[in-house]
Amino acid sequence: MSDLTIGVAQRIPLPFETPLTAFAADVAATLACFPEISLLSYPELHLVGLEHLPLEDREAALRSSAQRLDSPFVAALGTIAAHHGIWLCPGSIIEVDESGAHYNTQLIFDPGGSLRASYRKMFPWRPYEKVAPGTQFEVLAAEGLGHIGLSNCYDTWFPEHSRQLAWLGAEVILNIAQSRAADRAQELVLARAHAITNQCMFVSVNCAAPFGRGRSLIIDAEGEVLADAGTEEATIVATIADARVEQVRTFGTAGLNRLWGQFVDGDAPIHLPMYNGSIDPANWAPRARW
Repeated sequence: MSDLTIGVAQRIPLPFETPLTAFAADVAATLACFPEISLLSYPELHLVGLEHLPLEDREAALRSSAQRLDSPFVAALGTIAAHHGIWLCPGSIIEVDESGAHYNTQLIFDPGGSLRASYRKMFPWRPYEKVAPGTQFEVLAAEGLGHIGLSNCYDTWFPEHSRQLAWLGAEVILNIAQSRAADRAQELVLARAHAITNQCMFVSVNCAAPFGRGRSLIIDAEGEVLADAGTEEATIVATIADARVEQVRTFGTAGLNRLWGQFVDGDAPIHLPMYNGSIDPANWAPRARW
């Protein structure tokens, strides 16, 4: 993993009818101010703004915005990434598959414009979010940038999600959100806790006020907040040093706690009745070390 400079664009959503021109302009303006960014991320459903519609029309509009992953709309997002030669997470879109099922799907494009990762939100915010839940975790192996785990908003309330991404090798967890409710304060605690308990970087990308609660964060593998966007529209940037996560996992958080090295040869499996499974000490360390 080389040094990774992450940019977080805390913005209000763009109207869903024609978001691409405004989005391309914002990406260009952001990179003009911060040309050092190698990975730029926007919030959940950034391209699917519905606030200008009457409440009763929003669900139908949301579904009307749905795209296949091979659609011209998705290809146009890749063109924006390629134009600037960056890794780009435009947030998430409403994806429709061949069966007609709808998902809240996070996307990441590489500097050549290819769609390199797509992740269907595993924990929709029920009963309000009427999409199907995804079932597959996604960790992107990004050339030169390391392993990036994809996470979408309410996923962060489930510690099993971040733990699984870290076990799959994620050095950075990228959680995009459209957090508008009073529980944003608790989400910020959870974001730091995920970084600490999994010894990985954690990036929380939220939408800006007055639409959302803001407070996008870039968090170090020991839980230190490297950048905080406040509540209004802003861009925050932080550079993650090469081997930072490996350093924390090797020497311990605060030089003390080596969570992924907890078990030794001969330790018995720990039964987990909630999952009808167990922790196998021989299968505990993250895959990046295998």
